[in-house]
Amino acid sequence: MIRSSLLIASASVALSGCALLASPDPVQLYRFGGASAFAGTGATSACPDVHVSMRRVDFSEASRGDRILAVTGAEAAYIKGARWVSPAETLFEEALRNAFLDGGTCTVLSSGPLTRDGLLLSVDVRRFEAAYAAPGAVPDANIVVLLRLIRPGDRSIVAEDRIAVSESAGENRQSAIVAAFDRATAEASRQIVLWTDQQGFQATRN
Repeated sequence: MIRSSLLIASASVALSGCALLASPDPVQLYRFGGASAFAGTGATSACPDVHVSMRRVDFSEASRGDRILAVTGAEAAYIKGARWVSPAETLFEEALRNAFLDGGTCTVLSSGPLTRDGLLLSVDVRRFEAAYAAPGAVPDANIVVLLRLIRPGDRSIVAEDRIAVSESAGENRQSAIVAAFDRATAEASRQIVLWTDQQGFQATRN
């Protein structure tokens, strides 16, 4: 009995050792948001500054975090072996803030308390996904954003809109899909900045 117990214990240790030595599946880390939304163009407008405070960018639960969501019709899955280097919502917000710095003509993102005539920008990313028309097809990077510009004093909505951007990956490879997300994020950021600029400027004139 003692010998049998020793054999069982030795086998258990061997199995646990194998589990400890097993290599995890390799994961490639990617980032997006490096593409310039305005390709180096600066502010040229003489309009007065519009002070805007941006809420933390919100993502739908399925797209939140570091996994890359892929959708085919009604089916959804995460791309195996690929992760964002940081949560998608963090990378998107960084890209958007950089776009405001690069291309805003009227809009000034406020880092402190809002001024009396300041506005609050709400950015709600409802879709951030690689969309396949069929299994194995070339996907599109799809981004859909709901925007609201709010007066903090009375919580009234100054303007609201929906922006949708789609960029083809060109081929069904991880690196190509990530590049499509990079381009789509740059275009979505550009549209958000221009929309905020226009709506904010109109709000200051009313």
